[in-house]
Amino acid sequence: MTGWGGWPVVGEDASFDRAQALLREAELGDGLPLVPPTERRLRVMQAGIADPTASRGALPPLFGELAPDAVAYQCVIAGAPTGALPVVMAAAEAMLDPSFNLLGIATTTGTAAVALCIHGPIAAHLGVSAGTNCLGPNEGANAGIGRALQLVLRNIGGARPGVGDMATMGQPAKFSLCFAEQSDSPFPPLPVRRNLPRDSVTVLGISGTQELLPADGEGDTPEAILTPVARAMSLALDSGGGRRRNEAGEQVLLLPPELAHKVAARGWDLAAVQRYLFEAVGRIARAPEAIHPIVTGGAGIKMTYLPLWGGGTATVTRGV
Repeated sequence: MTGWGGWPVVGEDASFDRAQALLREAELGDGLPLVPPTERRLRVMQAGIADPTASRGALPPLFGELAPDAVAYQCVIAGAPTGALPVVMAAAEAMLDPSFNLLGIATTTGTAAVALCIHGPIAAHLGVSAGTNCLGPNEGANAGIGRALQLVLRNIGGARPGVGDMATMGQPAKFSLCFAEQSDSPFPPLPVRRNLPRDSVTVLGISGTQELLPADGEGDTPEAILTPVARAMSLALDSGGGRRRNEAGEQVLLLPPELAHKVAARGWDLAAVQRYLFEAVGRIARAPEAIHPIVTGGAGIKMTYLPLWGGGTATVTRGV
């Protein structure tokens, strides 16, 4: 075994079981098998980075140094595809934004977890799915890239259970939750709304996921589609502690393409969707533009609401 900036590296001829044992001893795992970190895999993952050891900041909760070589290591052991490092690095740096409140998300006893949305052509280039089962097991690179970001938080930031991570129960998204925004959308992509490059990433501190359906028996009107969403957002603020702050913050809705196009076909643009959700059931966000419909997923009319952590967080988008 050799080293990679203090991280264990195994030889090409090391057995899989031996590699797993070494990584467990170093407390680098999440309970699932890890890809053996060989020198070759690490160099391929890190290729093209000008200054791989330069710190980009201190990552909460234990404030480890965030550097590309350390992030590349997490990408390798997570099984992320070659070329994923700039995306995971951008996401890790986005988590450092003070408004994201990573220290709170990482250390809360609640179920807060970091979700990652990848936007633009880079998502397709890396094979990140925005189709059927995009939040679950699929053939895309979603799991590996999402897991790499979680291992960054665990192994660099120090968010290990009982040490930096004090979650009473946690949630499966702490293994991985990564998806792409659909390119076939009637609404502007989230980075464009924020005057950022199309190739961007967004980190979201979420409390979980909730499936939502249009109102039964009320047709395909935008109101029938969106009223249950507004109600769920209002209830989540009450039950998840969001109203303990002085003002409601943001809201995130994953809208499948079928419903997005139905809403657009009735002449509703993004601003109309945001305005309706803002006004439908009372105060659920600080402003209409703080409600973020993101088009993703496969066929069907099932929406997914991502309630943001009630302890206080903001979504952060960063160019890759």
